Amino acid sequence: MKTKKILIWIFSFIFTVSIAYYQRTTGPTYPVRGKVEIAGQEVKYRLIRTYDGENGAKIEIKNIGNAIEGELKYKRFGTNDEWTVEKMQHTGDMLTGSLPQQPRAGKVKYQVTLYSGTESVLLNDEPAVLRYKGAVPAWVLIPHIIIMFGAMMMSTRTGLEALIRGGKTYAYAWITLVTLFVGGLILGPVVQKYAFGAYWTGWPFGHDLTDNKTLVAFIFWAIAVWRLFRKPENRSWPVVAMVILLLVYLIPHSMFGSSLDYDSGEVMTGK
Repeated sequence: MKTKKILIWIFSFIFTVSIAYYQRTTGPTYPVRGKVEIAGQEVKYRLIRTYDGENGAKIEIKNIGNAIEGELKYKRFGTNDEWTVEKMQHTGDMLTGSLPQQPRAGKVKYQVTLYSGTESVLLNDEPAVLRYKGAVPAWVLIPHIIIMFGAMMMSTRTGLEALIRGGKTYAYAWITLVTLFVGGLILGPVVQKYAFGAYWTGWPFGHDLTDNKTLVAFIFWAIAVWRLFRKPENRSWPVVAMVILLLVYLIPHSMFGSSLDYDSGEVMTGK
């Protein structure tokens, strides 16, 4: 029995890591990666899509020969601006360019073209969209990530405990609810405030998908805890809540997040 419980915990951990990796790598802030061949050289690239620094986002193409030049083309996202085209500069074995600094939630879409003589190649046919944000202190960001990770793992473990009719379903459900509340509804808004200037941009104030999906998951787990309190042998609600949280985590992170409306100067959500 002890071995079985250990295996369930191991499965819950591995499953959570897999879902977290999927969510992170499919989101709109994950870098655009790929490789091309030009002038007889294979060039690997990584185009960033989020930036929390100052003095403009640096676009870098690493490990590239001096015979290859680069061109950076960009404009503010959601505007009628004309495209700006700038030549990238060689810095050691890198080609570097810079996008203009934007306010928090401002976005710039850009493309990179490499060329050598008459040969040229466009790295990204679809412009990459980079969103600017404020720097989030480690003291709030790291606990937020760890606790949200723990909430997903506890949700999985609680659902499995309910399925095998274990005796700790109610206790595990409470731990899931508390970690989801602390990580998602307390630390999450603090992270949001540092990054985009608002604590909460989900319902009823906006359409931020990250905020809304966290709220939905919390409500379902609150119902599960309440149902278990009323009727401990009722195991269906923890399983339902586990599935809901799983579906929530399958939605890529930062989808329909904060976006600056350059015309009004307001930070909008759902774009």
